[in-house]
Amino acid sequence: MMIGLRKYTTKRPPTLILTFSVIFFVIIVTAYIYSTPTTPQRPEKCSFYSSEGCRTRDLFPNTQFSRELTDQEIESRVVVKDLLNFVPLQTTTPKVAFMFMTPGSLPFEKLWHLFFQGHEGKFSVYVHASKEKPRHISKYFIGREIHSEPVSWGSFAMVEAERRLLANALLDPDNHHFVLLSDSCVPIRHFEFVYSYLMYTNVSFIECFLDPGPHGNGRFIKYMLPEVELKDFRKGSQWFTMKRQHAIIVIADSLYYTKFKYHCRPNMEGGRNCYSDEHYLPTLFHMLDPGGISNWSVTYVDWSEGKWHPRTFAGRDVNYDVLKALTSFDQSPHITSELKRTILMTPCMWNGSKQPCYLFARKFYPDALERLMYFFYNTTTI
Repeated sequence: MMIGLRKYTTKRPPTLILTFSVIFFVIIVTAYIYSTPTTPQRPEKCSFYSSEGCRTRDLFPNTQFSRELTDQEIESRVVVKDLLNFVPLQTTTPKVAFMFMTPGSLPFEKLWHLFFQGHEGKFSVYVHASKEKPRHISKYFIGREIHSEPVSWGSFAMVEAERRLLANALLDPDNHHFVLLSDSCVPIRHFEFVYSYLMYTNVSFIECFLDPGPHGNGRFIKYMLPEVELKDFRKGSQWFTMKRQHAIIVIADSLYYTKFKYHCRPNMEGGRNCYSDEHYLPTLFHMLDPGGISNWSVTYVDWSEGKWHPRTFAGRDVNYDVLKALTSFDQSPHITSELKRTILMTPCMWNGSKQPCYLFARKFYPDALERLMYFFYNTTTI
């Protein structure tokens, strides 16, 4: 009998003991969970494009690095990871910061006044005038100049001016999204559309693509190694919009900023030219937060003529059909610089759904102002 009982208890414990064991296990696990310090709540749903919640995804996809990182790289990545996990202070009325980089007066200030009118408290304006003090005709621009330095086309001073604008705009905690614009940029959507598009997006709109041609990867120079490798070198438009976390990362970065300052500039070794305003931000975010950027810009630019500068629209070019077309594109082209140029198309995805790409456009001659204002006044569909 004793032997039989021992065999029975070894194979099949009594139900009552099993029940008490399960209850005890649940109590222990529950006690552990509720004794652990709580962390800020993240959104229940994760998005591939999210740059605010669900940061448990691998921020640096190449976790198994092909080489040992330098001390500076490790320090930089630690800072970036914490900044990306940081949730910005939620303010009563978050604003979009419109940052204008201009030589002097803004030829489309009247149009921007019309764009801003009636939306006070939802935007802020910053003007970096690199050659002469602007004359303003709009109350939204008066007194909005920041300390500026001279800027010449193609020089690293372009990137320095961008950082100067971001730093001034970041001083206002209500600024949650940051838009870089030039003196030849115009809005092609009404303010309400632009505000919603930017404030509720999960990404920064930074163009980023691989150009294997002479004006892409051909600009890379070995002195950027080891921190910047050829396989990570990217190209994109200077005209970005950026979420607050990314703006802070740009201001905090010194490692990659220094690499581009000294090794991506005109008249480099071998007579090559490198323009940091086209490469610094695309490369930086491709390396540090590739899932947090759109890979296309919300500012339309026409490079179809294949020249050093994009097409400039005159007043006679502006009509309803042109503006309608600009607001209808749902794919963004990237043109490579090989002898046989390749056009790469990126679908414009906004929070996971395909949407129109562009909120702004450039370049426009000053004589386009009146026609642009006419269509802005009389068109409700943009």
